Amino acid sequence: MRSFVTLFGFAPVALIMFAPLFSPASASASADSAGFTDPREIDRVVANFTGFGIGQVGGARAQADRRLRLSRCNQPVVASWHGRSKSTVRVECPAADGWRIFIATRPQPVAARPARAVKRGDPMTVVVRGRGFAVQQSGEALENGAIGDWIAIRTSRRVDPIRARIERPGLAIIPTN
Repeated sequence: MRSFVTLFGFAPVALIMFAPLFSPASASASADSAGFTDPREIDRVVANFTGFGIGQVGGARAQADRRLRLSRCNQPVVASWHGRSKSTVRVECPAADGWRIFIATRPQPVAARPARAVKRGDPMTVVVRGRGFAVQQSGEALENGAIGDWIAIRTSRRVDPIRARIERPGLAIIPTN
């Protein structure tokens, strides 16, 4: 009769000893029992904070590294923006012995600001257009502005500034209708 060792190449004790290593349920249970914060919890906190999932514009670039072994947090994990550009989320455990981690995000594109067409002090021509007529007068811009913006302009005939819409650099319009 052949022995177990010659049939399988190892002793039955080795089978019992290594079986827990191949069990996925026991691997996650050992991580929880060891007192570590699950990196998937960090992913959930970031997704709830940003409102976007992993890989989406506005969400985390990638999932939190599964190799992280951060101590279990006995308080709720807190997320906040790190910096003004909103390209990184700071996730931290507020406990006295807590931790802090930074998660990169895919920031949302910033709308391009319209180019400034007029600077304060620029000479302006103010035109009043109506049905069948147009009147123009020179003035000086009292504010910076882009095309389409309404700015204050001082003219030589009025003490109080008037408001006109910038049509192009050096030209502002006051519509009558």
